[in-house]
Amino acid sequence: MKSINPIIKEFRDSLSLKRPADPGRPLWAGVDLGTANIVTAVVDRNGRPVAGVTTRSEAVVRDGLVFDYMGTMKILKFQVDRLRSKGFDIMNAAAAFPPGTMGRNRQAFGHILNGAGLEAVSLVDEPSAAALVLGIESGCVVDIGGGTTGISILKNKEVIYTGDEPTGGHHLDLVIAGSLGISIEEAEAMKNDPVHQPMLISIVQPVFEKMGAIVKAHTAIHQPEKIFLVGGTSSFPGADRIIARETGLPVFLPVDPLLVTPLGTALHAAFHAGAEQKEAANG
Repeated sequence: MKSINPIIKEFRDSLSLKRPADPGRPLWAGVDLGTANIVTAVVDRNGRPVAGVTTRSEAVVRDGLVFDYMGTMKILKFQVDRLRSKGFDIMNAAAAFPPGTMGRNRQAFGHILNGAGLEAVSLVDEPSAAALVLGIESGCVVDIGGGTTGISILKNKEVIYTGDEPTGGHHLDLVIAGSLGISIEEAEAMKNDPVHQPMLISIVQPVFEKMGAIVKAHTAIHQPEKIFLVGGTSSFPGADRIIARETGLPVFLPVDPLLVTPLGTALHAAFHAGAEQKEAANG
């Protein structure tokens, strides 16, 4: 996992938008419409991250489905305008969706890109997007977001199984709020505060144990050798150890797991464009 951490750190650094844009350079964007955060990543033709924006989503997306269409589009439009104002002239983009999202629910992710002034060139499920960054040939990617936990199993670089369960960071908030008798907002703030996290681990441990049991059930048939954790909720200290114990599998946690999926989504847009260009040249 150490080999992929530098590119994630590079993306994290690019969120400051202090790096000057290179006029005329082709760019591709990747949008992760999460329950807790909406993140847009921008990569160049070489797949290097050059810019990005992250915004609290304020429940405009719930359990992986677009709950507030206009609110989601408004946030994304703000991000797109901010990136363009800094010289990053993005147009082509991909969106990530929870595995198992079908039909109109999946199409909604592309419509939101279009509504925000982007051309939706591709759509990709969240764990598969993460796998592009992680460089996984075989293994299991578990994306623990704010509302859902997505599971993708890969073998020889091919996705052979996907699953999604409605449990994530919001469920940690509910357990913390109920245990301490505080509001959901206060619980979320405590959950994200490193000062409080050591005290909260005993409260949220059952939730992570449930997540581990879910992953174990989804991986029972294909039996991957490794689990790769991504998504903002997986960054809670101790989550990786609990899931490793529950599944009996080694678990790898990259730096800033929240940023993995949006970066992979941008890579998917760039690779999709490259594949189309190659096909056109051969045709």
